[in-house]
Amino acid sequence: MNPTARLALLQDFFREKLALHRRHQASAERVSAYDGNNAYQYVLAREDAHLDWLRRAVAEAGGSADEPALPAESGGSPADDARDARVFLARWQPRVAGMAHARDRKMLELVLGEVAEHQRFFEQVAGGSLELLGRRPERAGTGGGVLPGRWVG
Repeated sequence: MNPTARLALLQDFFREKLALHRRHQASAERVSAYDGNNAYQYVLAREDAHLDWLRRAVAEAGGSADEPALPAESGGSPADDARDARVFLARWQPRVAGMAHARDRKMLELVLGEVAEHQRFFEQVAGGSLELLGRRPERAGTGGGVLPGRWVG
């Protein structure tokens, strides 16, 4: 893979991952169940790290990771998010497997592994699971729901 193709692949991956991240942000606003929303917050935090890694890789390859102005996402259901993760994995796993640049390939494989984990979380949220990120102690409550904003400072 020549340097131009490497950069193009990293930029394409970044743009698609950014689009998924924005959809997950919008979806998180619709998930009011405490455990489901916690899973979304975990996914969003990991995706923030992924996007940072991708920005750095694109910059090292001599490009820029532009964040295009996109229309506001409406957010989907957890089942939609699980399906989107499946589609993303199917599209990117073969492309990443064929990369010659070992460091970029390993980074993207790690991101894809976490996307597969996120897919499982979304499937569990869609199924109503209450033990997405672990079990809470017996008789421990959730306080009745989630806050309306992602971060409270």
